[in-house]
Amino acid sequence: MQNLVHPHLASPSAQDFLHTVRALRPAIAVFDCDGTLWSGDAGSGFMFWSMESGLLSREASDWMDARYRAYQRGEVSELDICGEMVQIYRGMREEELREAARIFYSHFIAPRIFPVMRQLCADLKATGTTLWAVSSTSNWVIEAAVVEHFGIPATNILTAHVAVQDGIITDRLLDVPTDEGKAVALRRKNISRPDAVFGNSIHDAAMLETAQRAFAINPSAALRAVAASKGWTIFQPETPAHAG
Repeated sequence: MQNLVHPHLASPSAQDFLHTVRALRPAIAVFDCDGTLWSGDAGSGFMFWSMESGLLSREASDWMDARYRAYQRGEVSELDICGEMVQIYRGMREEELREAARIFYSHFIAPRIFPVMRQLCADLKATGTTLWAVSSTSNWVIEAAVVEHFGIPATNILTAHVAVQDGIITDRLLDVPTDEGKAVALRRKNISRPDAVFGNSIHDAAMLETAQRAFAINPSAALRAVAASKGWTIFQPETPAHAG
């Protein structure tokens, strides 16, 4: 099926984008989160907020800061840094992390939500679409954001997460869905060919490849190039004026 909006043309209006997706009547729609449902990276944002708020110890903060700088220099992989940004909370009570994530959501994510994406999720859910979220950010942050505010149930959220024992966070990684890992995580749920997939970065490309219809939302330069070459729809949502 051909895309209704050619990727080389200007981004469609919000109303045209909503009409295009709703007209598909997707049974399953899959969303990346950071940069797709809201602007900015909540994964690194929560990490830095944890350091600044004192949630992480000075020793843990110094180690994580050094690792993130190495990641920015290309010395640590995307897979490794996303896992380490969850493992760093080992030894803490999970409920404490969930409460911290709720506070972080109100300060960082809520002002940055793309209204058109929240509207899209509400419209699709109202017409019977099953919504999924797939992210390499921690489950605590993503669940705080999407369960109540995008209507995606916790059972349909696939994130970076570790084992929790007796309410205490461990450093045993259970999954880090990024790059091909996003598509793998969906296949584990018997979702190999979702009707519509939405992502913003090159780390979503493998997941977008699985879609019957792929949508590059607020795309990075690397994903924009891939989307253009593959004929995926490109949409640039308006960033909320009060997003800091």
